[in-house]
Amino acid sequence: MRADPTQQAAYGRLLKKHTPAVPVVRNALMAFIVGGSICAVGQIFMNLFMRHGLSPERAGTLTAVTVVFIGAVLTALGLYDEIVRVAGMGGSLPISGFSNAVVSPAMEFRREGWVLGVGARIFGIAGPVITFGLLTSMLVGAVYVLFRLPLPK
Repeated sequence: MRADPTQQAAYGRLLKKHTPAVPVVRNALMAFIVGGSICAVGQIFMNLFMRHGLSPERAGTLTAVTVVFIGAVLTALGLYDEIVRVAGMGGSLPISGFSNAVVSPAMEFRREGWVLGVGARIFGIAGPVITFGLLTSMLVGAVYVLFRLPLPK
């Protein structure tokens, strides 16, 4: 049974009246500020590690590990969820957001125990991403080996 077009129009007006406006400009600005700040902190660590004698490659690796660790600690303290609430994708997109995606399910299910709670849930969200990364890297590695391609430097 089809609804009357005048009823649909009235419903549409009512829905529009009661739907809150999305602050697009504010959301974009906060995502830019917070995401940029996370990246700036990462750059500070990178510069610090290189100043202490690490090569850019090693400094980059240590920077990624440091930012993931900071994201995990902030998630454990309950602060990273506030960052994401304010920043949206500005807090979710950087590597610290990946850390948050791994740690959050573990924190939520810790009361169920280390094995059935934390162990079973820690990769609930990040597991498919890790699996895709591993499978893709194995596929690319196999192509390099099969076709005897030179490794990138």
